[in-house]
Amino acid sequence: MTREEVKLGFIGFGNMGQAIADGFLYTRTLEPSRMCACAVNREKLKKNTEARGMRACRDSKEVVEQSDLVVLAVKPWMAGAVLEPLKGLFAGKVLWSVAAGVMFDDFEEMLGPGIHHITAIPSTPAAVGEGIYTCEKRHSLTEEEHAFFLSLLSDIGMAVEVETGKVNIANTISGCGPAFASMFIEALGDAGVMYGLTRPQAYELAAGMMAGTGKLMLHQGKHPGQMKDDVCSPGGTTIRGVAALERAGLRTAVIQAVEAAMKTYE
Repeated sequence: MTREEVKLGFIGFGNMGQAIADGFLYTRTLEPSRMCACAVNREKLKKNTEARGMRACRDSKEVVEQSDLVVLAVKPWMAGAVLEPLKGLFAGKVLWSVAAGVMFDDFEEMLGPGIHHITAIPSTPAAVGEGIYTCEKRHSLTEEEHAFFLSLLSDIGMAVEVETGKVNIANTISGCGPAFASMFIEALGDAGVMYGLTRPQAYELAAGMMAGTGKLMLHQGKHPGQMKDDVCSPGGTTIRGVAALERAGLRTAVIQAVEAAMKTYE
C-alpha cells in the first residue's frame, strides 16, 4: 500500500465513519474516488457518499473486495456477525476497527489466524484533521503495514498507542472529551452573552481559546498547571475565576464524568 494508491472502504458509515472520511478529504490525503462505503440504510448511505464524491457499495463483501484498508465502523456488539461472512476475503488487506471496547483478542477469536487487523478509535475532530486516534498496541499488521498506517493517521490527526488495558480510558478522555469540552465552551458562551457579547462572538472566542490552548500545550510540552499559573497574575482577574471554579468543584465534576463514562465498559 502507498498513500497515492491505497483504497479505503467503510463497513458502516455513521458519525465516526463520516468523520474519518471527512478528515481524509479535508486534509486532501485521499481522493473521494478512492473511498467507498456500505451501510444498512441504503438511501441514507447514497446521500452521505454522494455528498462527498464517494461510492456507495451494495454490501460489506463489495467494500472488502474494492478496498486495501477496510474500516469496521459498526456498533461493537455487531462486529462478530458482520465479520463472519467476510473472513475469507481479507488476504492482502488490513482491517481497521473503530469499534470501542472490541480488542485484539476479540478479533483474533472472531477472525481466526492470518488476518491483519488493528484497532484505532478516533475522536470527532477527525473531521477537520484534528482527531486523536487511540491505537491498541497489539495488532497483527506487518512492520511495513503498521508504519504506513501510522503515517496515514498522522496526516489526519494524532495517533497515540496504548496498552490494551488502557484503550478504554484513553478513548474516554479523547473520545468523550469533545462533548465535555463543548459543554465548557457553551458555558463560557453563556457567560459572554450575559455580559453583552452576541452568542456567535462568545462561541467563537471560547472555541478559539480552547483550540489555541490545546495546541500551545502540545507545542510547549508544559504541565497544564504551569499554563494555568502563567495566566494568573497576583490578585488578578484570572486567579479569582480559578478560585471560583475550584469552589464549584470543577475537577471533581470532570473526574466523575469520566468515571460515569467508564462504567459502560464494565
